Amino acid sequence: MAWDTARTRQLLLDAAVEEFAEHGPQGARVARVATRAGVNKERIYQYFGNKEKLFVAVLESELQKLAAAVPLTDEQAADLGDYAGRVFDYHHTHPHFVRLLAWEGLLCQDRVAAECERTDHYAEKIATLTAAQQNGTLTDAVDPGELMHAVIALTTAWFTLPQLTRMLMPPTARGGSEHQREALVTLVRRLTA
Repeated sequence: MAWDTARTRQLLLDAAVEEFAEHGPQGARVARVATRAGVNKERIYQYFGNKEKLFVAVLESELQKLAAAVPLTDEQAADLGDYAGRVFDYHHTHPHFVRLLAWEGLLCQDRVAAECERTDHYAEKIATLTAAQQNGTLTDAVDPGELMHAVIALTTAWFTLPQLTRMLMPPTARGGSEHQREALVTLVRRLTA
């Protein structure tokens, strides 16, 4: 019987997402990934080489999913609050992604997964914001790179720093994700008006 390489690779990636999100690159164990995937752990080494390369593959895969799910078009650049809300929705549905980025930021600062491709992707977003600023649909009071960084930081902070939400904004924390999303959208719209 032929081995379904693509299916096995995807099973390993899916299992690795949860393992890395929960334990980080250093705490993750390939044996647990293999067990979650129902695959012999030797397949991890065959398909990915080692645990670090598996983490890179996980990040690349998850970044592609986010980029496809929440693109930033010229029309959407005119309302970055709505864009931030859609990114918030994605992270609410896929909470592991922000954790993966946090682990990467904490542990892998000098060797970022797919840095060139990601830089190009962010350059496209910055170009979209620049065009919106030039045509007057978005404030030009803030540098487009700084603005994109602020939107990303504001959006991900709800998921990476929930303790600050509880301490700084108890009513917002008690209001749940809908209230948090509303606060984010309002804040980003004020920032970009």
